[in-house]
Amino acid sequence: MCGRYAASRRPEDLAGIFEIEKWEPKESLEPDYNVAPTKEVYAVLDRPLKDAEDPKPVRQLRKLKWGLVPSWSKTPEGGARMINARAETVHEKPSYRRAFSSRRCILPADGYYEWVTGRQERDLEVEGRKKRPRKQPYFVTPADGSVFAMAGLYEFWRDGTLPDDHPQAWWVTCSVITTEAETTPLAVAPADGPHALSDIHPRMPLMLTPDRWDDWLDPARTDPGELTSLLAPPPAGMMRAFPVSTAVSNVRNNGPELLKELEAPEEGTLF
Repeated sequence: MCGRYAASRRPEDLAGIFEIEKWEPKESLEPDYNVAPTKEVYAVLDRPLKDAEDPKPVRQLRKLKWGLVPSWSKTPEGGARMINARAETVHEKPSYRRAFSSRRCILPADGYYEWVTGRQERDLEVEGRKKRPRKQPYFVTPADGSVFAMAGLYEFWRDGTLPDDHPQAWWVTCSVITTEAETTPLAVAPADGPHALSDIHPRMPLMLTPDRWDDWLDPARTDPGELTSLLAPPPAGMMRAFPVSTAVSNVRNNGPELLKELEAPEEGTLF
């Protein structure tokens, strides 16, 4: 799954990476090293500009809320639970299939966090002794330092309780698509830790390599058969994972120190 990630790149850098044509400086976000559900995040999408005479899609960097709210929802309350969409079923689930057909985006990240239950706690569970698990967070990121381009969906939701000219009348929300975690060896693995992403968690965000960006973002592509072919996992051996401080487990903590690689898992959380 993807329940937390880091996104520290500046919009100017993202504009160059993704060849952005339209970006509003007023939508700037501060670097976020602990992105959690319901937060505002950057998204790259191809869409005609509002009120423009030319219907041609324009590549934009937009600010969306993480946690998809389907257009037919009566309230936005379920958005916090709809942060992930499974690649295997996204084309058929009522909450996602319309967005999958025509409202796809890329959510840029440095990488994502995932938690592993400590070995000592697992041993206690085997012995039948109850104890609250202490989990070690790992940060997963491209080994070459490139952007982690997560496949995403976005949706519009109208708040019927507000007038049309109200700034919060329309919600624009998004979800991260996930797939089965790689079972092949990591490009760089910790000495005392997981050797494959599947050792950390059975799911992972679907990362799109640059050769798929244009096709994924193209709103003219609506055929489910063609689109599902874009959901194939990236080539194996592109990622690295390393332990980071358990401070990231508290959403109030936020700073570059959360990405500092630990020499070994914290005491009590050995893999």
